Amino acid sequence: MRREAGGGEASCHDSPPHLLPRGDHVIVAQQLTKTYAGRTAVDGISFTVEPGRVTGFLGPNGAGKSTTMRMILGLDRPTAGSVTVNGHRYGDFPAPLREVGALLEARAVHPGRSARDHLRWMAASNGIPRARVDEVLDLVGLTSVADQRVGRFSLGMGQRLGIAAALIGDPPVVVLDEPVNGLDPEGIRWVRTLAQDLARQGRTVFVSSHLMSEMALTAEHLVVIGRGKVLADCSTADFIGRHAASFVRVRSPHRGQVADLLRGHGLEVTAAGEELHVQGLDAAGIGDLVGARGLVLHELTLVRSSLEDAFMTLTADSVEFAAHTAGASR
Repeated sequence: MRREAGGGEASCHDSPPHLLPRGDHVIVAQQLTKTYAGRTAVDGISFTVEPGRVTGFLGPNGAGKSTTMRMILGLDRPTAGSVTVNGHRYGDFPAPLREVGALLEARAVHPGRSARDHLRWMAASNGIPRARVDEVLDLVGLTSVADQRVGRFSLGMGQRLGIAAALIGDPPVVVLDEPVNGLDPEGIRWVRTLAQDLARQGRTVFVSSHLMSEMALTAEHLVVIGRGKVLADCSTADFIGRHAASFVRVRSPHRGQVADLLRGHGLEVTAAGEELHVQGLDAAGIGDLVGARGLVLHELTLVRSSLEDAFMTLTADSVEFAAHTAGASR
């Protein structure tokens, strides 16, 4: 049933299976802040991304997700606070690709270079064996086009190359920003399976996406930010339970009598066309109440909330640009 969305941070501390020692291979942000020309993009956020599970990173446009990821990877310097990976700043690693694999801008590749040459250059820069190039090309399904110029790649092929680059060093920590952008349904499922397999191997996997339905299938844990602040840090299931409504759909030829009966037992009943949406009791309990009165039911279905519903509820006040629905009065 519905739990009202409250202010502040939704925090829970469910622990993943620790296939790697606790404290190793984690991303830790502590009071991380970034200000540009007087505008605060990230405002004192703290969170930990642990190994053994996929952590989704969600927020509306302008929430500070990209800035946070850039600070994790040393591309932006924090104004205040800190962020470490495996206990160190990214810039302190002598061979960073062996520690952290990242996909931020898949198209940030010289268009005249082949996929194979791009990955060979990356491998050479971090002392990674050349044989690893063919391994990751095969992993992402680009072997047949490995010698083509990247400038000819489709958006989906570019995403696959970006993922190959993220995995070139076989890193214990993987950071992926919108990894399914431009992929077809088969590719989206492949990325989901890949992320979950990496987590099962004990790696730390941090994924941002605007596709709520995909995040619901991929991520076990969520960090949600809005206007530069952490709004929630908890399991996906707990996040949905806290911030969206589930209800029981009831259909009956005795709709008015059923509604009066349920309201009389203190339940919240909303009429929706020919249906009643009931909150405050599970489907079995509603069936028992109605059956004891001898009334007929045609449907009794639990309607579960979605991650999208929960996300929209929590971030409603954090959206940078909000469009009016079609037909709205002016």
